[in-house]
Amino acid sequence: MPLRSEDALLDFLAPDPQKQALVTAAPRRTIVLSPHFDDAALSLAGLIPELPGPVVVVTVFGGAPAPGLPVSWWDSTCGFSTATEAYRARLAENARACALLGAAQIALDHPDGPYAQSPELPHLESFLSDLPDHSSILVPLGSNQPDHERVREHALRTLDRLGAPPPLVYADLPYTGHLPHWAGDEAGQALGHSPTCGLADQNLLLRYRTTVRHDLRLTDEQWARKRAAVLCHGSQLAPLAADHGSLLARGGPLRAELVWSLEKVS
Repeated sequence: MPLRSEDALLDFLAPDPQKQALVTAAPRRTIVLSPHFDDAALSLAGLIPELPGPVVVVTVFGGAPAPGLPVSWWDSTCGFSTATEAYRARLAENARACALLGAAQIALDHPDGPYAQSPELPHLESFLSDLPDHSSILVPLGSNQPDHERVREHALRTLDRLGAPPPLVYADLPYTGHLPHWAGDEAGQALGHSPTCGLADQNLLLRYRTTVRHDLRLTDEQWARKRAAVLCHGSQLAPLAADHGSLLARGGPLRAELVWSLEKVS
């Protein structure tokens, strides 16, 4: 296959409303809502290839920033000169990670937090409303990250309004991976009592009973695949490592993955 120019590749990867509508209408078995382009890989790259397929990673804050906006602090720290440059690079990175994990990708047209012009998420609501009834949906727990919490709460409200079952909830990594008992049998209990990364879990427990659905402690083979998927998101790894230490260490915060099912409290 001939190599594409950068612009051609970006045009190929960019969300196309007509193509996206066709993809959205197709049967889907497992939907992973990833707030940002790297969250699915960081939190679930070990589990995604083992989920019932087809699997689709949906980046909620996957829209292009409006022209002329100044580059955000985060994107500048990642080495980008403009907001558009950062967006295009992240879209291409996500395509590589999803391909490696055997998942399709959709980027919804909500710009990332620093570039957002509205707190509403209308494209997420439309996407969830159009899904077939049999779809399984995974949403982030929302630990220590306001965008993650917004995605979780919006998905819960929309699915409840539609009369759909509650989604599955996955632990956000690397945040929850810093628990002292992470990758052990007491990880869930430790999360619920953590004053730093357990507030989202405590909030959820006021409304739902949670049951562990997947407790994955990655094998060396799963870890190698996850590391490769995370490395696809190379533009963000330096500042992530500055905040989270040994991010890519075999015994680091990404070494285990947790997913819970929800049951509404009467």
